[in-house]
Amino acid sequence: MPELNFFKTDYKIKDMNNIYDHDERIAKMTFASVYPHYLVKVEKKGRTKEELHQVIEWLTGYNDKKLQDLIEEKVTFKIFFKTASLNPNAQLIKGVICGYRVEEIENPLTQQVRYLDKLVDELAKGRKMEKILRVA
Repeated sequence: MPELNFFKTDYKIKDMNNIYDHDERIAKMTFASVYPHYLVKVEKKGRTKEELHQVIEWLTGYNDKKLQDLIEEKVTFKIFFKTASLNPNAQLIKGVICGYRVEEIENPLTQQVRYLDKLVDELAKGRKMEKILRVA
């Protein structure tokens, strides 16, 4: 089965209109529509829902109850990250996800969503939690 990646595009963004369209699509996507795919991805690789929630809480500050509320409310990624308390160490998340270097993404919301993608990817790949959470 191919790896699930709901933000990957089949094209390289070539101009500002495509960048804007790409960023707008991400902003309007609901967290609730993507969360089940994150969960399947990590569980398929032997990780747990609790570990996924730990990673999400580290990045956003959302505990289990708040996360469940946001899923039930079907908030967009724009609202999801607007109301989050982004971890100050999020800037330490580096590397390539969906063909883009997360540290070079200019749109703050798109970068935050890619941070989450990168953390979920690291969890699914079996990386140690201390490394994922950027613990010294």
